[in-house]
Amino acid sequence: MWDHKKRRGVFPLLFFIIFFVSYLKGGTIYETKYRYDADVVVYKTRYKYEADLIVYVSGYKYEAEGKDEIWYFSPYKYEAEAKVYLTKYKYEADLIVYFTKYRYEARWVNSSRFRGSFK
Repeated sequence: MWDHKKRRGVFPLLFFIIFFVSYLKGGTIYETKYRYDADVVVYKTRYKYEADLIVYVSGYKYEAEGKDEIWYFSPYKYEAEAKVYLTKYKYEADLIVYFTKYRYEARWVNSSRFRGSFK
């Protein structure tokens, strides 16, 4: 039988493990071919001033972990945290994104209901 003092120490440890694992889930994105399969419909703009979110695309999954503004595109649907469909038409989009070459530029520009969706 557990001592009640030992049990008290287990709960904070368990909470920390759950929090840490959920934080490291990652910003892994899967690009779908079909709009109905997507969590978010994204329009890729050529101009920063039009964007809701400025995104840096990383070649490494660990760089995107816990961040909305850094994306890692996965070839596998099952490991993605969010599925996006890139549309050609701005009026169809839920979110307007500008892809930057520089990591330091990546950030949210406008408030959005999708903030936190890509972590």
